[in-house]
Amino acid sequence: MIAAEADAWDRAGLLPVGLLRGLGAEGRLCAQVPAEYGGWGLDSAAAGEFTAHVGSLCSSVRSVMTSQGMAAWTIERFGTPEQQAAFLPRLTGGELAAAGFSERAAGSDLSAMTTRVRRDGETVVLDGHKVWVTAAHYADLLVVFGKYAEGTEHAEADSEPGSGAAGGDDAVAVVVPADTPGVRVTRVADPLGCRAAGHADISLDGVRVPATHVLGGTALPLPLLVTTALAYGRMSVAWGCVGILRGCLTAAARHAATREQFGAPLGEHQLVARHLAELYVAERTATRACEHASRCWDEGSPDQVVATVLAKHVSAGNAARGAATAVQVLASAGAQDGHPVARAHRDAKLMEIIEGSNEMCQLMLARHVLGSA
Repeated sequence: MIAAEADAWDRAGLLPVGLLRGLGAEGRLCAQVPAEYGGWGLDSAAAGEFTAHVGSLCSSVRSVMTSQGMAAWTIERFGTPEQQAAFLPRLTGGELAAAGFSERAAGSDLSAMTTRVRRDGETVVLDGHKVWVTAAHYADLLVVFGKYAEGTEHAEADSEPGSGAAGGDDAVAVVVPADTPGVRVTRVADPLGCRAAGHADISLDGVRVPATHVLGGTALPLPLLVTTALAYGRMSVAWGCVGILRGCLTAAARHAATREQFGAPLGEHQLVARHLAELYVAERTATRACEHASRCWDEGSPDQVVATVLAKHVSAGNAARGAATAVQVLASAGAQDGHPVARAHRDAKLMEIIEGSNEMCQLMLARHVLGSA
């Protein structure tokens, strides 16, 4: 069904909410959640291959999976046992979630975020604005990242050195029901790629939720909180890009094998054959990078972070170039909006920006090299 309807969803800019809730209730949107909370309990490698399969069919559905998985991973990683038991079954039971990081002046530099969270008795109050939050249009729950305002009751109560007390670079992740008063969700108009993924901006104006919705109940260093949460997104995007490459390779190969020019199938012309070879190399390279990163995740390797960044960088770049190559092979047949490779061309370009742009990935990899030296 997904493959058959992906074009119509892309044109409409919407996914059927009933479909998403059904996928969520089956545990498919966050397959790595442990079985005790209603998930499939997949390891990174198995979840990655599943993500790639969905990504080969519809990047918008895959983007919602990434968003749901990021929210679930953040709750699983930072939430208390009580919070995990309260929220994770909702994400495997049909409710939808989104994770809000970026702001207008805080994209790659998330230390510049201005969203503030302050303690007020048994509640916390959020004020701020998030942009380009994938799946926020569909979300029942929002995992919002923000800084604790200085001088709060919470900071004063937790001021031991190294305790995670609120400070200029300390932050929290808060689970906010999307229907809470003061929350306004506004869809991003006409996104370049993943048009049906429900990208939206979120305004938070005096939003009050129970203090028990602060994951872990304490502030954490912003780099730790953000890097841990983004790591899941980068891994999911990387595998999704493998799916884009596989879809493009299949479409280009079928076209080149059946379309004839100058008395021979396109695939027998050497320059077209080179395109097919390059697409195959791109898909295999991205797959191997993702497999390596997933092994690092599953084995708890100290190389997990750099392997994830590498997989995201390689896969996104290869997907963008590979989709462009597929359009070149199909020519006018793939140049019309709605064709799978035309959609892949737009979707893949967005993958070079989200969850760490190409440039940010290169900087992180360079720092790793320098640190190793």
